[in-house]
Amino acid sequence: MTTLVDTPRDPAPRTSVSVTDVRTEATRSIGLGATVRQSLSMGRRGVLKLRHNPEQLFDVTFMPILFTVMFTYIFGGAVSGDVKSYLPTIIPGILVQTVVMSSVVTGTQLREDMEKGVFDRFRSLPIARISPLAGALLADVIRYLVASIITFGVGFAMGWRPHFLGAVASILLVGVCAFAVSWIFALMGCLIKKSSAVQGISMLIMFPLTFVSNAFVPVDTMPGWLQAFVKVNPISHIVSAVRELCSTGHVGMDVVWALVGAAVIAVVFAPLAVAAYIREAR
Repeated sequence: MTTLVDTPRDPAPRTSVSVTDVRTEATRSIGLGATVRQSLSMGRRGVLKLRHNPEQLFDVTFMPILFTVMFTYIFGGAVSGDVKSYLPTIIPGILVQTVVMSSVVTGTQLREDMEKGVFDRFRSLPIARISPLAGALLADVIRYLVASIITFGVGFAMGWRPHFLGAVASILLVGVCAFAVSWIFALMGCLIKKSSAVQGISMLIMFPLTFVSNAFVPVDTMPGWLQAFVKVNPISHIVSAVRELCSTGHVGMDVVWALVGAAVIAVVFAPLAVAAYIREAR
């Protein structure tokens, strides 16, 4: 008797594809339009975080009130002779200080999300890797707007009357500059492993830049060696630009230099932050 034995066919060769390769290929296939939409969706996530945790706005809510009232009544008589004459000097300085220093939160919150594993979940989604980072920075624009409105509101209540269109333009200018500076702190958030260290180092950088500037006192009252630093300090150019806009509404060279500086910072630090974020996400 003959027995027939079926010989199993060799299975078709399978190509080994890892999850990382699939995710990378999916990320590469995402176009610019989809990346923008995903970044806006991530920005909406940041806005919802502010809605459910409004205490995150306490710094940009109370800091401009505290600094404006305190500095005006402490330095107003010594610097300008009286409080009302000091307001055109101090309000732009407080505005720039509050908004630019609030950009430090970008790097701190970014590192906190990484420590909690939030970005690990984002990596499993078929989205562009840049979108969580860009969304976090876009959400902070709300913080800049809140800080600007409160600062101008306090100044108006104390008797300051800026040029209306110039005030609106100065809010946009400071927001653009703060958004550019936030890329520096986003890079720090990707490189430094502890959120507390990110905040500490960021404040160590920002305090000298904001206080050693023309934000609170005239430059000509400082020693000559300090004046040299103040004149090249980018914060000084932003403050001068805001003062010019609020007093006359005219766009001068300080406005141009502030925008050029913001563009240079964004061009240099945005690619570095994205590269560091992608390395961290692998």
